[in-house]
Amino acid sequence: MLGSKGFDLWADGYDRSVGLSDEDGTYPFAGYRDVLNEIYSRILNCKGRDVLDIGFGTGTLTVKLYEQGCRIFGQDFSPRMIELAQARMPQAQLLQGDFANGLVPALMQRQYDAIVATYALHHLTDRQKITFLQELRPLLKEGGCIYIGDVAFINRTELEACRCECGDEWDEDEIYFVYEELKAAFPEMTFEKLSHCAGLLMIPA
Repeated sequence: MLGSKGFDLWADGYDRSVGLSDEDGTYPFAGYRDVLNEIYSRILNCKGRDVLDIGFGTGTLTVKLYEQGCRIFGQDFSPRMIELAQARMPQAQLLQGDFANGLVPALMQRQYDAIVATYALHHLTDRQKITFLQELRPLLKEGGCIYIGDVAFINRTELEACRCECGDEWDEDEIYFVYEELKAAFPEMTFEKLSHCAGLLMIPA
């Protein structure tokens, strides 16, 4: 798993690396643009515009929302990623912190219309995912939603099939979402499959 130093070193070429995998339709970023487009459309179709982005990277999604008048708040653990994103969103409140340790206190002091995490939470164990999402859910305004776009599967059988297909390309350090296993903790959670290895999970307020 990459630490903050690793993401700092990768930051300048991150968007290009993701784009190549998405264009090829290969793991892990097949469906990446579809995931981001789906989240973008859903947020803009809601009346509220306060958006919290967890692990926002270079701001690929949130810059587009920022340009549409959304008020952006975010947490990332890479200073270089924050620097790149802040330059594109000068008025955004972007803070450094490792979300494995929870949300930084300043971001806990308000509520949001949408909370977004794209290709970030797979660095947490399943237990950490549940704990963190339970911490985030009270921060939603009425009618708000948590949107998680990531490498994700309906069930463990789907995940194992993808692992076998990928062979040595599979990242054993990352812990991907399995919808049927997380739904017990979040009965209202829904899942939309957007590629052979990606999807959108949604948890309403």
